[in-house]
Amino acid sequence: MCPASDSQSPTSDDKPESANVAEELHVGHSIRERRLDKYLHGRFSNLSRHFIQNAIKQGAVKVNGKIAKQSLKLSPGDKIDFTPPEPPSKDILPEDIPLNIIYEDEELIVLNKQSGMIVHPARGNTHGTLVNALVFYSDKLSTGLGEFRPGIVHRLDKNTTGVMIVTKNDTTQWKIAKQFEHRQVNKTYLAIVHGTPELTADRINIPLGIHPRFREKYAVRPDSGKEAVTFYEVLEPFRGFSLLKLTPKTGRTHQIRVHLSYIKHPIVADDMYGGKLIYRWQLADTEPTVQEPILSRVALHAFSLEFKHPATEKTVKFEAPLPQDMQNLLDALREYRKI
Repeated sequence: MCPASDSQSPTSDDKPESANVAEELHVGHSIRERRLDKYLHGRFSNLSRHFIQNAIKQGAVKVNGKIAKQSLKLSPGDKIDFTPPEPPSKDILPEDIPLNIIYEDEELIVLNKQSGMIVHPARGNTHGTLVNALVFYSDKLSTGLGEFRPGIVHRLDKNTTGVMIVTKNDTTQWKIAKQFEHRQVNKTYLAIVHGTPELTADRINIPLGIHPRFREKYAVRPDSGKEAVTFYEVLEPFRGFSLLKLTPKTGRTHQIRVHLSYIKHPIVADDMYGGKLIYRWQLADTEPTVQEPILSRVALHAFSLEFKHPATEKTVKFEAPLPQDMQNLLDALREYRKI
């Protein structure tokens, strides 16, 4: 145990770098009503606040001999025992996860992402991601958009399926990223939504930003949000539902989901933004019965991507067929809810 007090800030040699290096801290007289997690982040700036909060949740921090919560307000003279867990490894574990490759050459890979797969490791999800699968599949991947993201130039939500581009070198990554930045990539999505919009085609132009209360959600923010534009077209209406084609012109997080919720036509099974699970007995208008929902994830699919190939400069377009779970819902709608 290495005692330290607030009278002298710890040097880099004092700061914990690995597991089993216990620290004993004594809260100085100038510290009053400081949250435990904020205090530790100030003392150990080489550790992220998220890492420290997780360490507290795991019971790695005691205040005056008792396991504490991150929101605990400290008082002068409090004694803190901190045994940080091992920081997460920066190595990405290759995992033999099947990939649905649509196209591949020396510059890039185009794939059809499956449902339930997170694109890259983050927030404790270090296994089973698309990046884990890519590292196993190929030893040629670009640097990507930051740590843990080799090959990645754009993302799809965990439960959104469809076409994604993966780049094999940094030059290709830069050229593709520039096309996304300048809105030169044409993206088309398919979604099954509740209800049918009054207009058969329209533009949704509503600024979006982080939700004011729930950080994991996004919301319409007219005053502080960023520009977000989505075009939609009704491909097939049903009683109570419709199949839409969507063309986003901007790439905000959760853009399509929030926009459709805003116009009162949320995506089926998107419980975060008002969508509901659908059961066959509902569509058939029969008595309720115990059964699985026809679709258990957001009914959103990235159907196509069109862009200039960075090597040939020719326009290329790739499509991914509707996944079976969305096709099952579409078939049921055609059977029971056809207009």
